[in-house]
Amino acid sequence: MRRIRSILSAFLLIVLPAAYSPAGAEAAIGVAMDDFSYTDTSAEPANQTAAHERRLAAFMAALRRDLGADGRYRSVPSANDGAAFKVIGGIQKTSTLVQWAKVAVIDVGAKKVVMDKLYTFRGDNDESWERAEMFVSREVIAALATPAPIALAVFDFELEDMTAASAGASAASDASYLAEVTGSVREALGQSGRYRIVDVASASGEAKTRALRDCDGCEAAIAQKLGADQSLIGVVRRVSRTEYTLGFQVRDARTGAVVSRGDSGLRLGADYSWKRGAVRLVSDRLVERR
Repeated sequence: MRRIRSILSAFLLIVLPAAYSPAGAEAAIGVAMDDFSYTDTSAEPANQTAAHERRLAAFMAALRRDLGADGRYRSVPSANDGAAFKVIGGIQKTSTLVQWAKVAVIDVGAKKVVMDKLYTFRGDNDESWERAEMFVSREVIAALATPAPIALAVFDFELEDMTAASAGASAASDASYLAEVTGSVREALGQSGRYRIVDVASASGEAKTRALRDCDGCEAAIAQKLGADQSLIGVVRRVSRTEYTLGFQVRDARTGAVVSRGDSGLRLGADYSWKRGAVRLVSDRLVERR
């Protein structure tokens, strides 16, 4: 299946449009679908090229027809012609009775794979190909119906030190732990599939001129400039050298309205456990309670 897997890898290397804009587009969502590739590694003596070409053509025609019949989607020539999604794939015959189908669905705007599956089907006749197409079309349509991930700008977590200790001696270690917290939260939310993490590096100067936790929602405007749907700021509150609490807040980037917030509400362990507590808190509130 190496050749089929390379199809997806090669496509993802192409520079896709930065975003898909629905302005002026038809109500139906544009989907681009290239003809699947076909490889026969069965080593059968008979040359079945003509039959395979005919069946593959019928397979693709039926797949496009089923997609259009759904009503929510329309076929477009390519990802550069207003497609919100791209469908690619390939079929490989491995033996007389066994064939594999590799199918992927890519969200063009988010540059993210929303489906990547490998299917097997038995037989190499018209009936077996028709059954395979019906199954694949249902899977593709289900993947297309999955909500697009929310573009989320996760700003660096901040430290609110409520102790009387001097910050000088521990500033370096505090910064290191905060960086771990921020990186781990971004990774957890990105891997959830619910969020697409927006790079905030270009706004680092603006974000660091003041504490975002005290700027009355200014982080939402910064996130909107970055093309994000929502913003997230987080705070580690040091109660003592061995105790802390955690909090975060998510705003709608366009309106600035708070859409979610969370607080650990508990005094937890020392600084080395900040990361674990932060990931658990945001996962509980933003991923698992969907």
